[in-house]
Amino acid sequence: MSRPTLRPAGDRALLLETGDPQTTVGVCAVLREAGRPEIEDLIPAAATVLVRLAPGTDLTAVGDWLLATAATAESAGTDRTEAGELVIPVRYDGPDLADVAAATGLSPAQVIAAHTGTAWRAAFVGFAPGFAYLIGGDRRLAVPRRAQSRTEVPAGSVALAGEFSAVYPRRSPGGWQLIGSTDVTLWDQAADPPAAIQPGRWVRFVNEEDRP
Repeated sequence: MSRPTLRPAGDRALLLETGDPQTTVGVCAVLREAGRPEIEDLIPAAATVLVRLAPGTDLTAVGDWLLATAATAESAGTDRTEAGELVIPVRYDGPDLADVAAATGLSPAQVIAAHTGTAWRAAFVGFAPGFAYLIGGDRRLAVPRRAQSRTEVPAGSVALAGEFSAVYPRRSPGGWQLIGSTDVTLWDQAADPPAAIQPGRWVRFVNEEDRP
């Protein structure tokens, strides 16, 4: 895991540069656990965490503490019971499943087994409300985005791109490789929070055909 570095981000925020999504997850876990009152919000991205601070916070003092605390993140945030595990049943009927199999050298059945064989974890949310970038899957599933994006991807589409997996929470354009679909609702504005997958949450995909 990378050793975080720090940059100023205005007079009420600091940007921790984590270097990779795995470190981002660990850093957010230890910062949330610390419960410092000066920290108003943590906004993770692929390789950074924006730390928003209360007015009047001593940025130098908090910055020193952030770096020292973030350095302990390597073994943090690995307990699945801490954030809860969301089980998502999937119909592996995606239009790009065969292309993913060809790109990885796996059979479609092996792609499905690899996707369901490990737990994934939400590193950050982006692109669209409730669209969680999941990490920690089988490295053999790392595939590029499609050469040409689709103008419309159905809600519930289960996808791969790079090291990430994701579920499209709503109908939208998209360029990820679609390997399946689910009926699980991941974005509900009447819920609190609206997004079912928050950063740090564990996700396990299960093949709907294997369910009793």
